[in-house]
Amino acid sequence: MMEIALIAHDRKKDEMVNFAIAYEHVLKHHRLYATGTTGTRIMESTSLTIHRFMSGPLGGDQQIGARVAENTMDLILFFRDPLMAQPHEPDIIALLRLSDVQGIPVATNVATGELLVKALERGDFAWRELVHKYKPGIEE
Repeated sequence: MMEIALIAHDRKKDEMVNFAIAYEHVLKHHRLYATGTTGTRIMESTSLTIHRFMSGPLGGDQQIGARVAENTMDLILFFRDPLMAQPHEPDIIALLRLSDVQGIPVATNVATGELLVKALERGDFAWRELVHKYKPGIEE
């Protein structure tokens, strides 16, 4: 079971909801986390259970970033809007930097999201289970 974060900028929330609907059969087997509004919108449209953090601009990105820093997040689906300035851009950059430091796969659009979720469905993320097994403080 993987720990997966779902984040979407305002103009990408519909894409994220549609993505969650399309891949509900895969996502339902994992622990899901999301920023506030994104999580609410997904839960309203699917049967998925999602732990919701605060809204991104209110600290939700940082809350997910804390899990990444602890290496307890396995995958991030972050549908970003590259054409809109974000007031919390430093938080977003910090989250992406931490993901790179910890080697956490991040999808920033539907195309890369599909690649990662299909890999997840095939079981290609078994290497993350080794991280959980051998890193102190991480439990399944």
